Amino acid sequence: MKTRISIVVPVFNDVRVGRALESILSQQHGHEMEIIVVNAGSTHETLEVLERYLDKISVFINEPDEGIYDGMNKGIRRATGEVVGILNADDRYNDPLVLRDVADAFGRDQDVDACYGDQIYTNEAGKTVRYWKAGDSRKAKWRLGWMPPHPTFFVRRRVYERYGAFDLRYPIAADYELMLRLMLKHNIDVKYLGRVLLNMEPGGNSTKNIKRIIKANFEVGRACWNHGLWDMLLVPMLKPARKIFQIIGRP
Repeated sequence: MKTRISIVVPVFNDVRVGRALESILSQQHGHEMEIIVVNAGSTHETLEVLERYLDKISVFINEPDEGIYDGMNKGIRRATGEVVGILNADDRYNDPLVLRDVADAFGRDQDVDACYGDQIYTNEAGKTVRYWKAGDSRKAKWRLGWMPPHPTFFVRRRVYERYGAFDLRYPIAADYELMLRLMLKHNIDVKYLGRVLLNMEPGGNSTKNIKRIIKANFEVGRACWNHGLWDMLLVPMLKPARKIFQIIGRP
């Protein structure tokens, strides 16, 4: 059974978006696909890159937004695919068969609401510097600060329509809040694909510096509290300690 996939690509002044789009176009999956690019007012260099792909882009949104999660929401609202994935401009799929395996997982079991997989980080030389092996989701792991790698998270559009997309009240940790809400509060049916789906460079919106790590984890605590997940309230103390040590240990 063929599955239509929508890939949302938010971008703001990042010429690496060309590499991200190439990784989408290189996919060998045999399913229908649409590419939705949400450009938040990038300057000429990024626009020049995007112009080379306009004939391959299904939906091109070119307007300012209120941050990356607002851009993602715009793309999700325009998606027509049964399954929605998000690929940041500085990320890329790990190999040409990623979307095939994702689509097959949804196609084989119509009860599956979402899936995720592993993620690797590579430096500018292409060397792997970290392997994020996600593993199966278990409540005990969430209590210790675990979460799936959000860039590998694919969700059926019906789930977004029922439970909502990114909550902009969490400007740094909206990805965590989304997965917490869907996977723990609403207990959607999620499948773990035991393989690497995504390749990205180290760093991210919530891990740029110690101040942002602390702020992000205040948002994590607020999300746990707001959703009544009282047994998760130790997470904001566990997650920042681990990330701070990672920053201190960087060369």
